[in-house]
Amino acid sequence: MNWMEKELALFADASNERYLRDSAVVPDNPGYTWRGNRVLLNLASNDYLGLARHPAIIDTIREALLTEGGGSGASRLVTGNRPLYGRLEEALATWQHSEAALVFANGYMANSGVIRALVGRGDVVFSDQLNHASIVDGIVLSRAEHARYRHNDMEHLKLLLNKHRDKRRKLIVTDAVFSMDGDQAHLEELVALKQEYGAMLMVDEAHSGGIYGKRGEGLCFKLGLHHDVDVHMGTFSKSFGLYGAYICGSRTLIRFLVNQARPLIYSTALPPSLVAGISTALTLVKADHWRRERLNSASQLFRSSLSDAGFNVGTGDSPIVPIIVGENERALRFSEALEAGGIAGIAIRPPTVPDGTARIRFSLSADHTPKELNDASAQICKIGLQLGVLSS
Repeated sequence: MNWMEKELALFADASNERYLRDSAVVPDNPGYTWRGNRVLLNLASNDYLGLARHPAIIDTIREALLTEGGGSGASRLVTGNRPLYGRLEEALATWQHSEAALVFANGYMANSGVIRALVGRGDVVFSDQLNHASIVDGIVLSRAEHARYRHNDMEHLKLLLNKHRDKRRKLIVTDAVFSMDGDQAHLEELVALKQEYGAMLMVDEAHSGGIYGKRGEGLCFKLGLHHDVDVHMGTFSKSFGLYGAYICGSRTLIRFLVNQARPLIYSTALPPSLVAGISTALTLVKADHWRRERLNSASQLFRSSLSDAGFNVGTGDSPIVPIIVGENERALRFSEALEAGGIAGIAIRPPTVPDGTARIRFSLSADHTPKELNDASAQICKIGLQLGVLSS
C-alpha cells in the first residue's frame, strides 16, 4: 500500500490535498459556523433558504422519530417504503406539474442511478463539460459513449448530435445552475436541440430548485420549459436544508426507474423521520417566497460589490459567487486569510474545477443580512489586495 503515500505526496506538492475539518452550528446565529475554534460568517453552505434549522422541520422530525423509529430497516422494494414516501412523492409531482416522482437517498445516487438506467452500450450521452461529478460518474457506469460538449457551447453540442445521430438512444444531460460557476445552462436551446434530434433531456436542478419560480419549482419551471424536460432531478440538501433527492417525470419513467435504478433498488430507504421533515420543508419552500426574494437581493448585492471591485466572479445571477484566482496555492492562502478575518470561504481546486481555475466559492443564504455581506465584501477586497488578486 506504499503507493498511496506517493500519490498523497503528489497531491501535497500541487497544493491539492484535502483534509477533513470540523464545523458546528452557532446557536441563535444561523448565518454563522464554528470552525477552527472560532465563529465565522458562513459563506460556504448550500442552505440557500435558511431552512436547515427551521423549528417546524425539527419538530416534524422529532415527532416522526417517536412514531416511526430511527431507520426504515430495509430498501424501498422490501419493507422500507413507508406511507410517508408516497405522500411526499405525490406532493413533489404536484409541485412540479409532473405525472409522478421518485425519492432517492441523495443527488449522487439519483444522477448515477438514473443515467445508468436510461442508457447503456450502443447509446450516447451529451454532457456539458462543467456538469457535476455525479453526472460524469453515472455516464461512466452506464458504459454509454460520453460526448462532452464545451461549456454552454450549443454549436459544439449540435456538431456532436449530428455525429451521433444514428445511435440507439441519445440523452442530453445538464446542470440547470452550475455548482462551481453559478451560471445557467442554455435550457431553451437544449430543448430545441432535444426535439430536433430526438434525444431525451435530463436537467439537474440541485442548485436552482427552491430558488427560481414563484413557489421554488426551479429554473425549468420559471422559463416555462418544465413540460419539455424528460427527467427533472432535484435535491433536498440545498434549498430544503436537509438530505435526499428526487426525480420527476412521466409515470412510465418512474415505473422504469423503480425496476432499473440500482441505487434505489439496493439501498436502504431514507429514515421515515427525514422523509417527514422533507415534506414540511417542501411546504415552506412553496410558501415562503420572501426567502427567495431576500436571497436574490443578497446575491445581487454581493456579486456586484465583488465584481465592481475587480474580482472575476463569472456571469451568473445565482447565490453561487466564485472568485477565480487561478493557482491552487493562492486559493488556499485566500481561504486561510478569509478564516483569519472571520469568514468561511473554501478553496475549490482541481479536479472539482478545471486546471488553472482554482477559486473561492461563496454561496449565500437568506439568513445573511445586507450589513453582514457588505462587511464581508470589504474584508474580501482587503485580502484580495494583500494577495495580489486585486490590483490597487
